[in-house]
Amino acid sequence: MVSTVWRDALTTPALAAFAFVFAIAAPTQTRAQELTVSVPPDSALARGLRSMAGDPISLEDAIARALDSSPQILEARAALDAARGANRRERGAFDPELFADVSVRDTETPTASAFAGAPVLEERNVTSSFGARTTLPFGTSLTAIVHASKSGSNSEFQNLDPEYFANGRVELRQPLLKGFGAGTRGPLTSAERRAEAESARFSQTERDIRAETERLYWELYAAERDYVVQELIVDQANAFLEQASVRAEAGVIGPEQVASARVFLAQQRLALLDSEERLDATSDQLATGIGERPSSIATRGSGSMAGSSRLDGQRFHAIDGPMLDEPGFSSLSEDEITRLLESARTNNLTLVAARRDLAALEATAASGKWNALPSLDLIGSVGGNGLAGTGTLGGSIGTNSLFGTDTTTREIDTGFGDALSQAVSRDYPTWGVGLELSLPIGLRSGRGERDRARAEVARQEARIAQLALSLEEELRDALRRYENGNLRLELAREAAGAAAEQVRIGLIEFENGRSTAFELVRLAADLASAQQELSRALVRTATARADLYRLVGPSDEDRFVAFGRNR
Repeated sequence: MVSTVWRDALTTPALAAFAFVFAIAAPTQTRAQELTVSVPPDSALARGLRSMAGDPISLEDAIARALDSSPQILEARAALDAARGANRRERGAFDPELFADVSVRDTETPTASAFAGAPVLEERNVTSSFGARTTLPFGTSLTAIVHASKSGSNSEFQNLDPEYFANGRVELRQPLLKGFGAGTRGPLTSAERRAEAESARFSQTERDIRAETERLYWELYAAERDYVVQELIVDQANAFLEQASVRAEAGVIGPEQVASARVFLAQQRLALLDSEERLDATSDQLATGIGERPSSIATRGSGSMAGSSRLDGQRFHAIDGPMLDEPGFSSLSEDEITRLLESARTNNLTLVAARRDLAALEATAASGKWNALPSLDLIGSVGGNGLAGTGTLGGSIGTNSLFGTDTTTREIDTGFGDALSQAVSRDYPTWGVGLELSLPIGLRSGRGERDRARAEVARQEARIAQLALSLEEELRDALRRYENGNLRLELAREAAGAAAEQVRIGLIEFENGRSTAFELVRLAADLASAQQELSRALVRTATARADLYRLVGPSDEDRFVAFGRNR
């Protein structure tokens, strides 16, 4: 009679809990030509996952938010904008430039010489110049300038009042050593390569953010799944304690078994607390990755699955789950692995950016090579002069009687346009050519910059070699995890199925009195551990695929198995 009462009291809570575990750990279904890992929608685990507290978020939404507001993407975008600004600045050094100036000077000078032309010499000069200049990529500097002046004076020896003078010329300065070619264009070439590097680095940052967000999302999914399973274990531990208490009251067992039940329950509650902390920490990592905190308003179903954390509503809740849509992972041949490695070396944007950085440093080194030489410039100019004005002797100019008896005169009454026309037409031509040498003693400044640039090139080459080796290491690791994903899932499924079979047999033995509740709880804990291994296998495979996309890029994305977005 006692045994019947005890069994009736035990069966309802205990078997319900074990049925819960058995439902979530049922062997995974395998359809012909398709491997699908999923949980039945009406299972207790699915209900527990749906009732999880937190701000619901899908994988695509998480990636979109991360690409929009992640601190990493904002930093990368700012670096790209800065590089483009530097490129625009250096390119502007070769833009043509217009210039002009004008000045007026009025002076009164007392004189004591008869040749001054007046006791107080009054003069007014208006000068102006305008033109354009530019520097060519080979260092050639070109300047086209027109200089004009208008002068007037009260001197009786001033034959033209006002007098217009114009000078037009084209000047050339061509560096032959320092500043030649790369010596001038080096900063622009370097800025162009830096902009290309930052563009590649920005694209790689987008890939990294996609992969990291997906990894964190699947980690959140696994943490939620483990939390639900751990809650189930706590429920079973409570049922076991009730069971042991009933049996102790009936005199079937001693108090030491009740104490063991209390210890088991305390251990599982501690494990549940650890699981909750891991879940919150993973949600915080996802929030940091996407640059956005979850909403503080969230609801969750009541009952034994309700959480206890005060921050329960301030976490994200993953509403997607990984699912394999392909029959499995085919092993890659050595040729395929070699092809993937070559593709990674070509398409991995971290390496592309490093090579662009190297090109920028090589441009700086080429510039330093020329600029370490002395300065030797070829200077030349060609132009013309023009003169116009109004004669002071009734529109004529001539010689003064002080210099002899010649009083020959000629009439002149022209303006500034005539002087400018004479200068541009080179009626009175001018030209000049020469060399200018500058030789710093020791040449330490230029040589020091040249040596520094060469060392930077060598350091970047070593860094690229290290990046290539690290890339191959990461790619091979991701390929191993990816290829082993099918086997890992099969083994995890097999372990979960075996654990479920152990629970089924334990229930039968318990019904026949050949097993204790404590043994059943231990079996249930093993079953929960097997389920956690299954979730980790799913996440590990999904993460491997994300890593392959990050390392190789979209060119080989279709080669990898896609993951669905269904629980």
